[in-house]
Parts: sequence; structure tokens; C-alpha cells
Amino acid sequence: MAEGEDVGNEWSRIENAIVTSLRHLRDRYLRSSRRLVEEKTPLEVESEPTEATPLQRLPVEVQLYIVALLSPWDLCRLGCVNRYWNAMVRDPLLWRYFLLRDLPHWNSVDRLSLPHAALLGKPLTDSTEHDYMTAYLRSSPESRKHWKWSHPVYNSVTSFFYSLVPQVEPRFAMFGPGLEQLDTSLVTKMMNSPRLLPLASLPQRQVDGAFSDTSGCPNRIGSGISFLFNNEYKFNILTLYSTTWKERECARIEENEVVNKLFVQQGAHVAQGDAESAQGQRASYSIIPQVQRACRLVDGFIYVANAEAKRRHEREQEQLQIQAMIDPALGSSSRPLLVLCCISQPDVHRIPCVYVSHQLQLGQLDRPWLAHDTDAQSLGGFLEGIGWILREVGRL
Repeated sequence: MAEGEDVGNEWSRIENAIVTSLRHLRDRYLRSSRRLVEEKTPLEVESEPTEATPLQRLPVEVQLYIVALLSPWDLCRLGCVNRYWNAMVRDPLLWRYFLLRDLPHWNSVDRLSLPHAALLGKPLTDSTEHDYMTAYLRSSPESRKHWKWSHPVYNSVTSFFYSLVPQVEPRFAMFGPGLEQLDTSLVTKMMNSPRLLPLASLPQRQVDGAFSDTSGCPNRIGSGISFLFNNEYKFNILTLYSTTWKERECARIEENEVVNKLFVQQGAHVAQGDAESAQGQRASYSIIPQVQRACRLVDGFIYVANAEAKRRHEREQEQLQIQAMIDPALGSSSRPLLVLCCISQPDVHRIPCVYVSHQLQLGQLDRPWLAHDTDAQSLGGFLEGIGWILREVGRL
């Protein structure tokens, strides 16, 4: 309850600050308009009226309510009406309000659209102006669609050249705590949703290295499972579990953490007496040799993050493990990373993908990446993410 009250108080402060800013803006505009009327001749006033319109005379609280219902594109058009609306829709505080209000509902963000963390954490008393309007328009999924549609000729030429080359199904390594901590298994849903994601083939070959499969039995790393995207484009997912099935089930029931067997912490041989002194140092990870061999064979990575708000997350540790998996020493640094911010079911309270991206410090990566909200029960958002990574590797 206290957290909800804090959020409500914060929004009240923001709205009050916007109303105050708009009220000052309107007062300045009306004073300027009266001054211009006094200086103009009757003929100039008749041809170019400067008096406030009835809409401009509305209480600023009502004006804020109206503009809050408009899309970003409608707001930009509104700014072309006259000087008053142009100044109003450029108010940085107004766009900051829109940004903070809307970004939790955006279901995807990438390296070009992720708003800077500093923009989101500025106090209301900060008098420094920031271009929140540009940040909003760059981050909005609606804006990103316009960017993608701006190069139709290039896309058609690229598709033509790819059609001339024999296609080998792309392979993606999928890993992350969302595979193992959620009550609903994402992989199980993927394999049992033929209408959304038809199976193309089951594992036929092996990648060298001892490991464990989904049943927890000792095995070699499988070649992965092949699926069909849009019943046409074949792709392969190599699922890398950090523990056996039995260990994962016990951890879920007992709500305990299990040792991640995919990664080896550097300096793990530190003596017990030195453990406290080592805690202040930044840890680093490497992946086990058999997984290194698998990573050299893949065309991209899919990280399944646990985005359920009810759970405590070790994001710094996850960030270091992602860096170990996508290490350029194991392959091209241009291979894309898809981050699925996954929850068990659509009605579970989630951490928005924008916040997960900042927690994982994805903005520091020098490769294409996309974070997309997903739920394991309905596979909502999963196909959109797969479509993105297939485009990144040139298969769409």
C-alpha cells in the first residue's frame, strides 16, 4: 500500500508541475498577444487575429487532459496551429510526463530507442532542460515502425540477394533464468503450440560436450529444436539449461537458488577467509568449454529474463553472465541478442522491458539487441521477438 501511495504522490507532483508550467506559458502568451494587438493596425488584426481562441481560454487542467488523449503525431500536428500550441507541445515537462507515463506500457525497446536512464531519474526540481520530446519520439514503438518502413527499396534488394544464396537454418542459443524459474515453462509451450510455432524437426545430431537435457539425464548438448516461423522460415533453438530438471523443480518448490552450471566464476578458488574481501570486487564469469563450442556455432542469442516483479533478481550477476556468453572471442560481435522479458502468465505483475534493459545495462552492448515483453503461457510477444532476430540475421 505504501508503495502505491508513493507512486500516486509522485504522479500528483508531476501533474501539478505541468499545470503550473502550462499556466505560466498561457499567461505569457496572452500578455504577448495583447501587446501585439496594441501595436498592429486594424487591418493587420483582421487579417491575422492574435486573440486567444476559446480552446486556449480553457483551464490548463482541461487542456492537459485533452492533449493527454492525443497521439504523439497528433500533438506534432497541433503544434502547427499557432504559436501558443507550438510552445505548449514543446514543453519539456509535458513530454517527460508522457515518457514516464507510457514507457511501462511499451512492449519492446532496442539499442537505438532505449531512453537514457538519467532522463528517467531527474528530480522535478532540476531546472536543466532536456529534450524529452526527442527521447519520447525515438523510444516509442510507433515511431520505430516508421523508421523500419522508410527503406522499402533496400529491404526488397536484400531479400532478392538472399534468395540467390542457399539458405541454412539459423541457430540461436537460448539461456537465462526465465527458462528455469517461471511456473510456466516457455520451452514446453513452444513445443506444444503448433498453431503459433510449428515444429520442423527434433534433434538429430549432437554438439560435443557432456551436459544434461530437459529430463535431467546426462547427455550431450543436443543440436536443438527446429521451428517454423510464419509456416515458412525455419530456425533452430539450442536451449542451454544451467541445471537438471530435478534441480530446477526442487528450487522452484523450495524457492531456493541453485548453482548455475553453465558459468564458472573467475577467482572461485578464493579461500574462505578471503571471501569477505573478495565481495567488494567486481566478479566475472566464463562459460564451460562444451558450451563455448556450442556458442561458436550459433548465429545469435536469446536471453530469457525473469521479469516477474514479485521475485528478487540478481541483475548484476545476470549482466556478467550475458557478457560471458556473447564474448567476441567466441564469435562475431555483430551477432544479435534478443532479450525476452518473460513472465509466467499475462496477469502476473511484470517489470517493463525498459526497466529490465537498464537493469541489465543493455545500452552498453555494441551489438544489435532487442528487449521484448513476453509471457510463457500464451507466447505473447515471443513471435515478434523471433521475427526481429530473423531479420537481423537476414532470414526475413
